Amino acid sequence: MKDPVITISQLSDHVEEQVTLRGWVYNWRKKGKLRFIILRDGFGYLQCVVFRPNVDDEVWEAATQLTQESSIEISGKLIADERAPGGFELQVNQIKILQITEDYPIGKKDHGVDFLLNHRHLWLRSKRQHAIMHIRSEAEFGIREYFQTRNFTLIDSPILTPAACEGTSTLFETDYFGEPAYLSQSGQLYLEPAAAALGKVYCFGPTFRAEKSKTRRHLMEFWMVEPEVAWLRFEGLLELCEDFLSTIVSRILDRCAVDLERLERDVSKLDAATSKPYPRIDYGDAVQRLKAEGVEMEFGEDFGGDDETVLAGLFDRPVMVTRYPADIKAFYMEPDSEDPTRALAVDVLAPEGYGEIIGGSERSADLEHLERQIATHGLPREAFDWYLDVRKYGAFPHSGFGMGLERFVSWMCGIPHLREAIPYPRMINRLYP
Repeated sequence: MKDPVITISQLSDHVEEQVTLRGWVYNWRKKGKLRFIILRDGFGYLQCVVFRPNVDDEVWEAATQLTQESSIEISGKLIADERAPGGFELQVNQIKILQITEDYPIGKKDHGVDFLLNHRHLWLRSKRQHAIMHIRSEAEFGIREYFQTRNFTLIDSPILTPAACEGTSTLFETDYFGEPAYLSQSGQLYLEPAAAALGKVYCFGPTFRAEKSKTRRHLMEFWMVEPEVAWLRFEGLLELCEDFLSTIVSRILDRCAVDLERLERDVSKLDAATSKPYPRIDYGDAVQRLKAEGVEMEFGEDFGGDDETVLAGLFDRPVMVTRYPADIKAFYMEPDSEDPTRALAVDVLAPEGYGEIIGGSERSADLEHLERQIATHGLPREAFDWYLDVRKYGAFPHSGFGMGLERFVSWMCGIPHLREAIPYPRMINRLYP
């Protein structure tokens, strides 16, 4: 009878059994008559021990040939051992080599960022990147579950669009059978008509911004989740933002403890984000708080990354900045009835310097106001006829927000740059691999 083939995620179910695993040699070392092999299989890591007196010559010879990232099938008795990494150890009696890897380019020494990004397809195999990608996956699953279990309908907004969503300066243009088309900056405009049809909707997919920026907070291609809710007013939107964010943070802390530990993430700095309510501060008050901290800025200016860092640092959890000047926000936002120069907009700023992770607003339901805004922003009126139909035929109040997945993942993982929060980053100077 053949040994059962298992994965490292199933170890606890097979203690004291003969098992077979398939994977790659993450690391190895020798000590006299012992060979210690750290196997990775995509689900975790397992220490495998080859003891010379207990194996035949063929197995020992195979163990001595192994190199980093060689692919193998390995069998033996699985035991629980608190001293071993992960709490389990495989006492090896068989090794089948699929391939001996030669000159694997990513070694134990330190490598520069450019080198690692050029080898991103291999860098993903490292423990650090494994942990980040697992946290990203759990966040994606949690986001979808959050909305699906609250009666939201998923709408797949198009990636190719005829016009800009928020401004024309950051569009990627492409030829669409002789006509210009653009890669989507956001799925929001297409969600608003869907909200009129289905009430509560969301989209979750890739978006593109042609910003000529090299900061750690920017990518050319990133993933964004965007809910849109019919009849939801501004105060309700703020509650949705904090409930959503606190729920997903709680999920990551609960389900990704091993990954966070591997990343040496100080989870005490995330705990506060699981509790509601989040602090709320008016834009004007935020400007005054920044001035008090020595930041030079005036009312009407947008916050830069450094400004957001200072402001968020005044709180122990995400802070919600509300009612921005309308002039620095997108054309579709509802004006504040008490001060029409302000928009009913919110940015949720994460602590520890991670900046804006959520941006949202109540949307204007006034046809004439939107027509004026489109003209003021220099947008092509004809490209938005379909969008304005939502206000012509059954106008209704509605609100929504967008959250960039990579900014959220970076914050959860405590990593300094978005480039590690996505499998294959696209930056101003990088389109490879």
